[in-house]
Amino acid sequence: MPNVLKRLLVGRPLKTAQSTEERLTKRTALAVFSSDALSSVAYATDEILLVLVMAGSVGLGYSLPVAAAIIGLMLVVVVSYGQTIRAYPSGGGAYIVAKDNLGRYAGLIAGASLLVDYILTVAVSITAGVAAVTSAFPSLYGDRVEIGLAVLAFITLMNLRGIRESGRVFAVPAYVFIASLGALILVGLWRAATGTLPPPAPVAGNPAVWVITPIFLLRAFAAGCTALTGIEAISNGVQAFKKPETKNARITLFVMGALLACLFLGVTALARRIGVAPLENETVISQLARAVFGRGGFYFLIQAATAVILLLAANTSFADFPRLSSIMAKDRYLPVQLINLGDRLVYSNGIILLAAFSGALIFLFGGDTHRLIPLYAVGVFIGFSLSQFGMVRRWYVERGNGWLPRMLLNLIGGLATLVVLVIVASTKFTHGAWAVIAVIPLLVAMAVGTNRHYKHLKTRLSLTEERRIPVAQEHIAILFVSDLHKGTVAAARYAKGLRPTFIKALHIAFDEQDAAAMREKWTAWEMDIPLIIAPSPYRQLTEMLVHYVQEIERQHPAAAVTVVIPEFVCPHWWQLLLHNQTAARIKSELLHENVAVVSVPIQLAE
Repeated sequence: MPNVLKRLLVGRPLKTAQSTEERLTKRTALAVFSSDALSSVAYATDEILLVLVMAGSVGLGYSLPVAAAIIGLMLVVVVSYGQTIRAYPSGGGAYIVAKDNLGRYAGLIAGASLLVDYILTVAVSITAGVAAVTSAFPSLYGDRVEIGLAVLAFITLMNLRGIRESGRVFAVPAYVFIASLGALILVGLWRAATGTLPPPAPVAGNPAVWVITPIFLLRAFAAGCTALTGIEAISNGVQAFKKPETKNARITLFVMGALLACLFLGVTALARRIGVAPLENETVISQLARAVFGRGGFYFLIQAATAVILLLAANTSFADFPRLSSIMAKDRYLPVQLINLGDRLVYSNGIILLAAFSGALIFLFGGDTHRLIPLYAVGVFIGFSLSQFGMVRRWYVERGNGWLPRMLLNLIGGLATLVVLVIVASTKFTHGAWAVIAVIPLLVAMAVGTNRHYKHLKTRLSLTEERRIPVAQEHIAILFVSDLHKGTVAAARYAKGLRPTFIKALHIAFDEQDAAAMREKWTAWEMDIPLIIAPSPYRQLTEMLVHYVQEIERQHPAAAVTVVIPEFVCPHWWQLLLHNQTAARIKSELLHENVAVVSVPIQLAE
């Protein structure tokens, strides 16, 4: 039944040779890898206005210059990531760039920040999408966590079905969002130019904000830089493109950058013209659509398209998180299970891990976008900064044709993103950014510990001077006996078939009556294996068995020891609950001893 359900939900397995067929065209890749970046248009202007509104209408008047400065930085980052794609066509983005050029720890910090960013991207995107839905239907506001988790489950399932299939499903909503938002901007600006929109209403500011200072504008700039989130996604997933991978990835990146800049500038310009101020229960996009089109069919189309693109922006992380995890796992900084491809040629373990972490965030933060965004921006700009400075060092060391302008471009991008990082980290520190700042070093420490473990394992398992397989001087078999039955006889037959030097049966007796009964059964059935009864008045079954095995190892240090255990195999899973799982507990304990453990199954067929 589980296999039938898995095939129904996930689909039939794909051959490894079909991996090239699962790669993405530029049109589909734009939807898969750019949804995160394009969706930021839906809330980046909100974040700028949330800062500027403290100075009232005067502050809101600076929204367009702030947006223009952000677009300038955006274009620098886009062009520099185009250089990254050409220099590192295997993918990996900031992790690979920082590791190769700035050292192991810089790479791990970049990798950890990206992983955290992808988790937060899923949580922020889904909660922002749900906010767009509840803006149109306020009665659903109280159910935003449940709605968010349901959407997360759907996106997870679609990604488990394969990147090409999920790309086909999610491509249409992405292009509908681009078209509907573009129509909103063009119609809105045309109506504003023809004077058919009402004049902006004045907005009162906070009396504490008397002067528009550079620091105040920098805070708005840093808040709006959430518009840059997701730009790095294409550089992380170059190998997901059809051939030629590098060329297709770069074209997609530049198209995405152009669309992102136009939509973000258009939304901010229209919001300034209409005089939109941020509201707790309604997004800026909703206010703009209502002002331009009224609460008619086109308003609900824009809200639906915005909600869907925000929800599907999480799909970018589902494309990149598993891929980056597999790259880091190949370097032995993450568990090797993340390298494995699932039935549909996707990194299923990484997808499930991402869904679990992001679902926990949605639940813990109550589906509130504004509470999650302060955590979001820190990880993004750590990765941006390390990637930019890594490319600066690469150009300086190689000094090939045109290295100086390329280095200067990355240097400008690195310094700008570093400034944004410092501002975001300092202004949002008490609002939750401290958590990301604390988690990233912890993840780096875990990665180093994981790598140390794998190196130790490789050292212990490697073949060095010992060319011949050493032969044990003797072989000792220990038959564990909980009771005398058909399973015990089958296990005894197997143990004798090993032809050990000597064999002993061990029974742990909890009291004298138990010991006497076992001796009587053993003699009556004429078992020809010596029986040892170890008393355990405190009912420590596994502890006594391990103690006995350790004593045998001490007395016979050159011997090979095999512990043979009869084990019931029930035809139905629920029947396992009716047994003590003694065999499983014994095997778990003996894993830490230098012995072989053999289970002799007893099939309990109905």
